[in-house]
Amino acid sequence: MIQSSIGGDHIEIKKLEGLPKSVNSLKEGEKPKFDSAMMLFLTSVDWKADGSPTEPLDKGISRERLGRFPIENGDAISYLHEYTIDKGDGVIHDLLAKLNLGLEEEFLGEDGFCRGAGGLHLCGWLDSKEVITLRGTIQRGKWSVDPEEPLDGGVADAFRHLTIILRSAEKRRCGLLMRRHA
Repeated sequence: MIQSSIGGDHIEIKKLEGLPKSVNSLKEGEKPKFDSAMMLFLTSVDWKADGSPTEPLDKGISRERLGRFPIENGDAISYLHEYTIDKGDGVIHDLLAKLNLGLEEEFLGEDGFCRGAGGLHLCGWLDSKEVITLRGTIQRGKWSVDPEEPLDGGVADAFRHLTIILRSAEKRRCGLLMRRHA
């Protein structure tokens, strides 16, 4: 749908509800001024009627803590993936990888959805069912901490903040789209 719209065919994308004015005003047959990553972002965010985004899933510090994790690259999700031992059937690592790398060309099989204009960097996503699965897997303790973890309590702290965001997404019955600031 996004690839079609990038080519100028906006019929399918305009069938989505709650689109911002910038997408609704696209003219059939004309290519948008947005790249694939920006189109994905604009069509994935829950927009209010006035064109502003809805309230963030976390009004506290969890989003900030996940985004500024005290390691070199600041990436709490890859830290969780690296320093946990999956005691289930691989679900926790699969979903963490999808959330962190799902829009990379190697993972998705398509180019252009990860990085966009203006420094936009989309990482990955989870749909609403995957949000519920990941939260449940974390809370049921289907993981343990790798003994090589460099930050004492880092895994527990990251999972605590991720669980807050997952619980909020579950209450809203929505998925997650992870992005980074350039």
